Amino acid sequence: MAVKPTTETDVLIVGAGPTGLLLAGDLAAAGVGVTLLEKRAVESNLTRAFAVHARSLEMLDARGLAEELIATGRPLDGLKMSDRLGIDLGSLPTRFPFVLITPQYNVERLLLERAEKAGATVLRGAEVTGLRQDAEGVTLETRDGRSHRAAYAVATDGVHSTVRDLLGIPFPGESVVDSMVLADVRLEREPTETITVSANHAGFAFIAPFGDGWFRIIAWDREERYPDGTTPSPEQLTALARAILGEDYGPHDVRWSSTFHSDERQAPNYRSGRVFLAGDAAHCHSPAGGQGMNTGLQDSANLSWKLAAVLRGQATDALLDTYQTERHPVGRTVLRTSGALIRLALAESAPTRALRGALTALGGLLDPVTGRGAKLVSGIGISYPAPKDAHPQVGKRVPDLRLTALSKPVEGAPAAPERLYEALRAGKFVLVSNDELAAAEPWADRVVCAAPADPHGKLRDTVLLIRPDGYVAWAAVDPGQGELRAALTDWLGTPA
Repeated sequence: MAVKPTTETDVLIVGAGPTGLLLAGDLAAAGVGVTLLEKRAVESNLTRAFAVHARSLEMLDARGLAEELIATGRPLDGLKMSDRLGIDLGSLPTRFPFVLITPQYNVERLLLERAEKAGATVLRGAEVTGLRQDAEGVTLETRDGRSHRAAYAVATDGVHSTVRDLLGIPFPGESVVDSMVLADVRLEREPTETITVSANHAGFAFIAPFGDGWFRIIAWDREERYPDGTTPSPEQLTALARAILGEDYGPHDVRWSSTFHSDERQAPNYRSGRVFLAGDAAHCHSPAGGQGMNTGLQDSANLSWKLAAVLRGQATDALLDTYQTERHPVGRTVLRTSGALIRLALAESAPTRALRGALTALGGLLDPVTGRGAKLVSGIGISYPAPKDAHPQVGKRVPDLRLTALSKPVEGAPAAPERLYEALRAGKFVLVSNDELAAAEPWADRVVCAAPADPHGKLRDTVLLIRPDGYVAWAAVDPGQGELRAALTDWLGTPA
């Protein structure tokens, strides 16, 4: 038997969903060799997610993709879970104070184009069946008999991750909602609202547009239970919509339908040797709040620059351990947030319904979700742990600061970006300071330097070193040259 060749690269990614595609694009743009293995032979036109939250839009803005994606969908300044339960997003402190309703395949299309343009290799029909790792790297076997070798591998292959199973990493949790009905249909009467949603004594129902005349219906019947994989009929969809939404909208031409159960699960470890878990392979939860795809995108944004730094010899392997310490708590928070939302929306007991009514009667929306909770759901309220004596800004997300001219032009951006997220398009750290930029010259290949547009504002005496994912790595008030150089060495490695 002829031995099929082994492909070799720096990083192998398993799964060509949004999480894997963003990671592949980041690594390729950083000059890292990356091969993405996808078991589907052809792209699917089905979609799981419809909501792109503010933090994900900021991350896409840092990659020059936000405006193009926004053009494909409809912005909403809030999300409804029922007639009286919702999330107010209109006051979020971001350039994107809304949630964008657009099918997941639009996100995938843009991320795939970016990844391939940057040089990533996407292999379709490559189903992983085996995994071996040693001190030097990882080998993945695919069903076609080929071997694929890399220094590191990342599993972004979903809830039923083959890689996670091969690693023997458990996925503990429980089912939150069973017998959820999904269908892609055309409607005789289009809803007046972009998102149509309600919950009552009959159950829960949700209708979202694809933007091309097709609609996704998600429904849960409080009384009826359907085995996973059951195909609901148009008559069942009509009856559910009428009972829950008060209007059935005339569903017809069902192109796809099924039933499923929604789980809350999280892997205890996002890393096993040289293999990492990201996205649904690491955590899954109810669709409440639309946080699934968004959390996976943030996983990739956190991991990509760290892998690139280690592979380029600018950081030690210990940096990769911070992926677990930073992202695992976020995954746990998302499980709790989405779980609380779905349990309130589907509350069956009279006491729970009374509590929900008392909270929402104050202002029409669930109070805990209108403030801090809205920031968590949107992703902009996420912060990472910081050392005990660090500046208060360390670990915090940085908003889109206004900047003056940069010392170095940013490839793919205007010669003098006026915003932080334009500067981040270089995929490097960004140093923001009024007068400490010269100290960073030895690291010119790894950091973009800028001054705040308002030299007398809040950052008057503060120097910020911002990570490629938009979080503060280090900050200090009026630091000395030696202190700044020490921080740059810690985060960027020894100058070339």
